[in-house]
Amino acid sequence: MPSGSWRPAYVALGSNLDEPAAQVNRAFNALSRLPRSMLVSRSRLWRTAPVGPQDQPSFVNAAAGLLTMLSPEQLLAELQRIEREMGKVQPPVRWGPRRIDLDLIALGNERRDLPGFRLPHPGVPERGFVLYPLAEFAPDLLIVDAGRVRDLLGRVPAEGLSPLAEEGAD
Repeated sequence: MPSGSWRPAYVALGSNLDEPAAQVNRAFNALSRLPRSMLVSRSRLWRTAPVGPQDQPSFVNAAAGLLTMLSPEQLLAELQRIEREMGKVQPPVRWGPRRIDLDLIALGNERRDLPGFRLPHPGVPERGFVLYPLAEFAPDLLIVDAGRVRDLLGRVPAEGLSPLAEEGAD
């Protein structure tokens, strides 16, 4: 990839601890300050039922669209830095509660299949909490080897998802 090329990147955001809507909005603000990147789109906030253990609070999820000159590895490192700065700790169980979670969904047509890092993110086709927010601004986005967001959305029920009003959302 030539140096200095702007490419689209998509990030899923989620939180269900410590005022989740405020955490997701803090993460949007942090994304807007990423080096060599611009936050160009953001979804509404969505309340979603937990996917894993059900004995935890509902999540607030959203999606962000960026233009970036960062490589996938650089962008992933920046997302992990934001998570650390926001106080993320690994949940005690898989899909457990978390203060913030930032997942790199796709970056251009890049593919990666490394331990702990796959692009496009492998869970996108089944995750309504990613697809519904993403569909607000990127319905035609092609998730490599899976399909377009609008088509994937038709295969995932909206059960347990509802958009939140921005003011006073928690």
